Amino acid sequence: MAATQTGPEQTGPEQTGRGGAGPRAPRPVRRSVLIRYRVMAWVTGTLLIPLVFVATPLDLWGNTPGPAAVLGFLHGWLYVVYLAFAFELTVRLRLPLLRMLLVLLAGTVPFCSFFAERAMTRAWQASQTGQVRPTP
Repeated sequence: MAATQTGPEQTGPEQTGRGGAGPRAPRPVRRSVLIRYRVMAWVTGTLLIPLVFVATPLDLWGNTPGPAAVLGFLHGWLYVVYLAFAFELTVRLRLPLLRMLLVLLAGTVPFCSFFAERAMTRAWQASQTGQVRPTP
């Protein structure tokens, strides 16, 4: 009778799900993925600043709801596009879940999308050169 291996020491194709080849090597992320994200990070962040610091005070204290309605509508829909592009970039860069969530939420806090954009650009550059990305 042949003994069968069980437990974590079994590393055949049925255990790893990758044909026994081990972890896949990371593939470079296309520059167009980064550019889409960067554009949306800047657009979303730029619209959020006047919305929070100009239009919302005008709405609350000046009884002028027009600017807040327009900027809020624009920022809201463009933030959805930002979410899609940020999610794509963070998944392709294989970032940890916490860092992914921070990047996704960066479009909701004034000025944070600019910092997140810079951090993602650095992470993308590191992935292109094969360096290990720093974790937060």
